[in-house]
Amino acid sequence: MTTRLVVAAVSKAYPGRRRRDQPVQACQDVSFTIEPGEPVALVGQSGSGKSTLARMITAMERPDSGSISFGDVRVDRLRRRQLRGYRSQVQMIFQDPYAALNPLHTVRYALTRPLINHLHLSERAARPRVDELLDTVGLTPVEQFAAKLPHQLSGGQRQRVVIARALAPRPALLVADEPVSMLDVSLRAGVLELLAELRRSTGISLLYITHDLLGARVVSDRLLVLHHGRIVEHGPTIEVLRNPQDDYTRALLDALPTPFAAAPGAGR
Repeated sequence: MTTRLVVAAVSKAYPGRRRRDQPVQACQDVSFTIEPGEPVALVGQSGSGKSTLARMITAMERPDSGSISFGDVRVDRLRRRQLRGYRSQVQMIFQDPYAALNPLHTVRYALTRPLINHLHLSERAARPRVDELLDTVGLTPVEQFAAKLPHQLSGGQRQRVVIARALAPRPALLVADEPVSMLDVSLRAGVLELLAELRRSTGISLLYITHDLLGARVVSDRLLVLHHGRIVEHGPTIEVLRNPQDDYTRALLDALPTPFAAAPGAGR
């Protein structure tokens, strides 16, 4: 199976809150591709349609029109019994590491379940793979972290477990939906570097969804800018950041904090 993702003219709308309200257009005629092994960032502010696209790519929702293909699989036409096979190939890293893990189960349990469900390993056969996953995401000594419950981990450690769980079925594409937005600033760089290193070492494709252009620069080679459900700019990440063509992209860049900017009232 080839692993090229093709999103073609996809649109999605949701009903208004009240019966008389107009539908809310989350995505409008969105098209892009992700080649095997390519890291792509999808950037936009809250409400721009980023998470809606993530849910459609991971087959949690269906588009109203257009198509989504992963290799020779039409994602928007998958039936329920076909979803497990698809989701073993396309895994999602969720935004909230605190809600993504069951507080009653250990890290080892959380990583064992996808190995059993997707790769059909026995619990005994899964054990060395769990240790390998923990080592891959930098949670060592592995025997110590495997026995912990989520409340015994920091936010950054929890997100590393979530990433390890997504890697467990050996997917071809990771969809990371704002994976560092709920972490302290001091922890974000470590998780971003981990994603970049995983992409380099495994050759996995990555769709990194964010509002943060600086984070996108760390993990992506190509950038898509989404505004009001439409892609308004795209190109190599560095080129878009250095020479933005769309006013919205310029506004996102202008909103970045400048550490050397003078404080209000300075020099008075």
